Amino acid sequence: MNKTAPSTSAHVAHTGLRLTSIALAVAALSPALALAQAVAPAAAASAPAPAAAASDVAMQTVYVTASRRREPAREVPMQVDRLSTVDLQQSGAKSLIDYLGAQPGVDVSTNGGPGMGTVSIRGVTTGDLTIATVGTYIDDVAYGSSSAFAAGSATALDMALLDLDHIEILRGPQGTLYGAGAMGGVLKYVTNEPDTSEFSGKAAIGASTTKGGGTSSTVNAVVNVPLKTDVAALRVAAFHDHEGGWVDVVGPAAGKDLNKGDTNGGRVALLVEPSARFHIRATAVTQEIRRGNSDFTDMDAATGQPVDGWNKRDQVVLEPHSVRTGQGAVDLEYDFGPARLNSITSVQRSKLSQHYDLSAVYAPLINQFFGFTPDTVSEDISADVHKTTQEFRLTSTAGGSVEWLAGLYWDRETADQKQHVLDTLAGGSPLADLAQLDLVSKYEELAGYGDITWNATPTLAFTGGVRVAQNKQDFTQNASGPLVGGSLPTAHSKETPKTWLATARYKLTTTSNVYLRAASGYRPGGPNAVLDDPATGLPLAPQTFAHDSLWSYEAGYKGDLFDNTLSIEAAVYDIRWHNIQQAYSVNGIGVLVNGGKAEIQGFELGASWHPSARWSLVGSLSTIDGRLKEDAPGLGTAGERLPNSADLSASLGAKTSFDVAGHAGWFGASERYAGERDASVGAAYKMPAYWLTDMNGGIDFGRVSLGLYVRNVFDAHAQLATSAALLSLGGPAQVELARPRTIGMTLTASF
Repeated sequence: MNKTAPSTSAHVAHTGLRLTSIALAVAALSPALALAQAVAPAAAASAPAPAAAASDVAMQTVYVTASRRREPAREVPMQVDRLSTVDLQQSGAKSLIDYLGAQPGVDVSTNGGPGMGTVSIRGVTTGDLTIATVGTYIDDVAYGSSSAFAAGSATALDMALLDLDHIEILRGPQGTLYGAGAMGGVLKYVTNEPDTSEFSGKAAIGASTTKGGGTSSTVNAVVNVPLKTDVAALRVAAFHDHEGGWVDVVGPAAGKDLNKGDTNGGRVALLVEPSARFHIRATAVTQEIRRGNSDFTDMDAATGQPVDGWNKRDQVVLEPHSVRTGQGAVDLEYDFGPARLNSITSVQRSKLSQHYDLSAVYAPLINQFFGFTPDTVSEDISADVHKTTQEFRLTSTAGGSVEWLAGLYWDRETADQKQHVLDTLAGGSPLADLAQLDLVSKYEELAGYGDITWNATPTLAFTGGVRVAQNKQDFTQNASGPLVGGSLPTAHSKETPKTWLATARYKLTTTSNVYLRAASGYRPGGPNAVLDDPATGLPLAPQTFAHDSLWSYEAGYKGDLFDNTLSIEAAVYDIRWHNIQQAYSVNGIGVLVNGGKAEIQGFELGASWHPSARWSLVGSLSTIDGRLKEDAPGLGTAGERLPNSADLSASLGAKTSFDVAGHAGWFGASERYAGERDASVGAAYKMPAYWLTDMNGGIDFGRVSLGLYVRNVFDAHAQLATSAALLSLGGPAQVELARPRTIGMTLTASF
């Protein structure tokens, strides 16, 4: 690829000099605009259990489904975190940035509020991503777009906790079992299954208040109904959450707590077991997040101080967004004895709508190039994704000298993303359409995968795995306006990536082991919509970009010690990332390209100690050193740090249970730390280190429980994430601050 060759089109070169700054800025704000044929270069709530008896000190075995089998976390040869939704609810966690915030080595970079986020694990991120590096699953069903054209990298599933059993975080590439996009790891929401034995349910109400902000409230309920004892059951859950807001706006769009909004959703699950061998599970999930404005605070890049004050912004127009998610799935399972067959069918639809205020930066540029200053400049983005998947999986019975798993996976998705950049005169009358884009894409994948484990001795086991996938993609760009060229013919791509896995696990004792793991992961490549040079007839830019890939090499230890009162997990890893995908300009055309290498080295430590039946302490630590090892044309130069990951992050929590007038009570506190982080490659802005403290407690009266919590006890202005899109034009860093001190309560009734 010619990374720096001048344009061979005189028209492109001439207009490129005229509109470089404006097109650069728009492309930086919205990564999908960098795909456009531009005339200028583009830049790249359950009740807690009663206190345990004093003799029952040992921890219960923790089970996970990380390897597509239910097995003790201790025996899985990789690092897996299991987050209890009961603990998350008691802590007052409401969104993805709360769920994962205390997990060292895991980052959630929001793009202005709930539902608008990017998750990275172990530092596998370049900031603005083409495709997500972390796969997301609801039970065994993949969620989200696999292509680069539907904003899937910026809309990580922000699922409400209602009727979830737990959340699993799988660290390191999971490409052989979980496919494309799982190169950094997997985020897995595990739901509760209907109970065929008894009628039960719960309902909860909650309220909270935020310092300097509004009042929030939550109402939710779940009911489990056996349709036929031990044969069939139905489980229904619904919730409503109102967010009071806490970010004020000054300027023309002035108002208080304007990032307020609502989240509504529900889930229906049906379980039918006609026989001991045959199981049918059908689920449907829907959720909609709406917010009236973004959560950002503008920060001065030079001083690191807020431009308009903490949790304040100067805006000409507001930035509302909504994210709607719907998914239905049917899992048919039959146990043949030697093996278990699963057929998993799913359909899903996700819709995004977002509005950006570009006035402060773009109005002066329009005046510079066109001779007038508009009152407002704004951008509307909408994305609509339809996805259908089918998976067949055959899993051998656990035990014996050989265990195996084999599967076939099919995925078909269509997406339509629309972008509209416009400016207005005083009074809001339309002035000009600066850019209109309609990006239509289709993605289809067929993959075969499998792994085999040889239990060579009672203490030594080896596993090997492979996945071969073929994807075919179409991409069409319809465009108009002075910032982009005209419509382009449909572009096509086809590729066959492969991923691999090899592990070795050795049991030191019946409750501890060591392991070695080598695994690869990838993100799909795809087509670029480009024109041919009228002089030569050759494409002006690369017509496709390839998948990027990485290899991870990991060594770890897991052990339950001292009669299972102390659990320790530790791992050291080295990740090599090749052919990194990025937005870049070739001959004045914004496309996606491959280039550069990165290496990430890190260490993880987690421990859980139960010194008595009434006390538990949990701690974790992560170190990450991720750097470019080779110049990447759209990112930076060799030696520069990868963004969003701290050199050192850690967390520590303690919880105790006690009796209150014959009732079980509890109290917990946690502290987390994150070191300084770069907001982008090249450190255009650095987020300072922070400490955050949370506390919670409550009492269980039997069928009714009351929980209280305080988040961000000391009201720290912790900078959790940053959008650096406007920095290249001298604009501010748009920073997501930790929510100010929030005090809340939840009342739960079970039946």
